[in-house]
Amino acid sequence: MFSRVWKWAGQYRQTNKNLGIDWQQIPMSIRNLFDDTKHWIELRHDSPDEISVRFHHRLVAIHPFSNGNGRHARLMTDLLLENILDGKRFTWGSGRELSKSGKTRGAYIAALREADTGNYKPLLEFARS
Repeated sequence: MFSRVWKWAGQYRQTNKNLGIDWQQIPMSIRNLFDDTKHWIELRHDSPDEISVRFHHRLVAIHPFSNGNGRHARLMTDLLLENILDGKRFTWGSGRELSKSGKTRGAYIAALREADTGNYKPLLEFARS
């Protein structure tokens, strides 16, 4: 995660990209995500894993940074699981490199796209693989 930190690390992007929401909506969308996640946890309607993959998917979809969004979202999701939901962190494709093109990254992207349609099962299966 921190092998090559950019000078702008931790600052929301200030331009639109081909991925993610309009850059001006990032702060409010992050706030809404955290509020929604708190509500999901309070309801306890879904399992910790289901709450976590929904959180992960939304954070990736917001795409708050210029780079490193997947790594950031996976780290935040694992922190949510371990520190708030008392779960075990995900393995994310058995720890294979996801920042480089390949079969594992392709499966991750396909699972995220399926989650775009409301089907979180492939993302959950990938996260636990």
